[in-house]
Amino acid sequence: MPDASPLLRFDSLSVAFDGVTVLDRLSLTVHRGETLALVGESGSGKSVSALGAMELLPGNAQVTGGRWLGDTDLARLRPRDWQGLRGGQVGFVFQEPMTSLNPLHTVAKQIGETLRLHQGLSGRAARERSRELLVQVKLPRPDELLDAWPHQLSGGQRQRVMIAMAIANDPQLLIADEPTTALDVTVQQEILTLLAELRDRHGMGMLFITHDLNLVRRHADRVCVLHDGREQETGRVADVFRTPQSDYTRLLLDAEPSGGPSPVAADSVLLQARGLAVSYARPRRLLAKRPPAFEALCPLDLSLAPGETLGIVGESGSGKTTLAHALLRLTESRGEIELAGERLDNLSGKALRQRRRRIQVVFQDPYGSLSPRLPVSEIVSEGLRFHFPELDAEEVERRVFATLREVGLPQDCAARYPHEFSGGQRQRIAVARAIILEPELLVLDEPTSALDRTVQKQLVELLRELQRRRGISYLFISHDLAVVRAMAHRIIVLQEGRVVEQGECKTVLSSPSTTYTRSLVTAAGLVD
Repeated sequence: MPDASPLLRFDSLSVAFDGVTVLDRLSLTVHRGETLALVGESGSGKSVSALGAMELLPGNAQVTGGRWLGDTDLARLRPRDWQGLRGGQVGFVFQEPMTSLNPLHTVAKQIGETLRLHQGLSGRAARERSRELLVQVKLPRPDELLDAWPHQLSGGQRQRVMIAMAIANDPQLLIADEPTTALDVTVQQEILTLLAELRDRHGMGMLFITHDLNLVRRHADRVCVLHDGREQETGRVADVFRTPQSDYTRLLLDAEPSGGPSPVAADSVLLQARGLAVSYARPRRLLAKRPPAFEALCPLDLSLAPGETLGIVGESGSGKTTLAHALLRLTESRGEIELAGERLDNLSGKALRQRRRRIQVVFQDPYGSLSPRLPVSEIVSEGLRFHFPELDAEEVERRVFATLREVGLPQDCAARYPHEFSGGQRQRIAVARAIILEPELLVLDEPTSALDRTVQKQLVELLRELQRRRGISYLFISHDLAVVRAMAHRIIVLQEGRVVEQGECKTVLSSPSTTYTRSLVTAAGLVD
């Protein structure tokens, strides 16, 4: 049970960058033993509030207002006092563990560093304490993992190492900033359950920063909603979710993708794969027999009708993206691939490049897939100019403007660059670049995972409208089952490269027949 005594307190905390206010007079309290969720979309001021309170913002930030940790006035601390407080009394778990962990140091060295700085432990004592921490965060084979490097661990394992570092010095407060965004739904639940157990065991308070209301509903005691740097409302999770007081909170609660795709006649086949498989040779030791190949995708069959959406779901490493790359002929594969009756697996060179106009792809990270050096007009028209060299500049421009309007972007976007847009707008640009070629099949590889929930809903509605209007078929890859439910007619569930279940989307998600699928559905909060 939460303790009545306040642990962390903000009193009209404000943050500005070069005079521009990004957090405006936020007041909140985190008690010992409780989890307070700080919720809002990107740019709402969630992370800035925690980083500003802990003096972790760059030099052009101005932080004003009151902030206390217990009886300690944080605004009056000297630089050397902060060194003892951060990592000691306050632990941090950040969103992306791969960038938070040092790739040049082993797990033992990274945990040992915080033990040396705050407790003076070194050598065997530090290693033994590090091992105890790995056991606490429920990592298997702790002795082996102590000598592992970050790149040798899975996303969930790296995040558990981050948690071990955060609790190494028995902090009073744990700040978890989007700690599960990059993780599969089942790993998300494991990590948040673990954090709750550690909170209760150590009597910590936790500030949980997230944009995922589904996680807040299941793992927080109270919630504070932010929008444009201003507090919208604060209260117990059950009360806020049942009777939200602000329009913005209601908007967030209504942002879950709803509805489903339009019915489609499956009397013809656009895409068909038979015995599609991908394997990779394993390295061979000197004078040793070559080990068997790693089967990244075991032989499978699939079909896709014109205007249909086939959802591909599964955890990281299940083979979802490998399947997409095989169908796109971006990775070497075995088996047959047919598009509208034509074999693609036999094509190469110029013939294959010409057929690629008919299959386009939208990737997970729009900022990484769009060239930062080109304006939107050139990004969207690049494929058009390659596949239709006979078009003059005036016709290319006309098609670019028409496509931008179709994806909900104004014409003046054409002269701007990717960094000038939000994540949702950049994903619309990526969709425009794909559909300007009038493809028959669009491969969507985690297209909504980097977006806020309200933006996800807008993109889902856009994709469904484009499908109705153009009759495009979608291969929709995602680990977000709520989005898949709103998009897909049928679904294939992959686990470790194998198909474990497939069928009508509504049927599979409402009454899964395998334990693995049931665990995915339960972790996504689609069933109790």
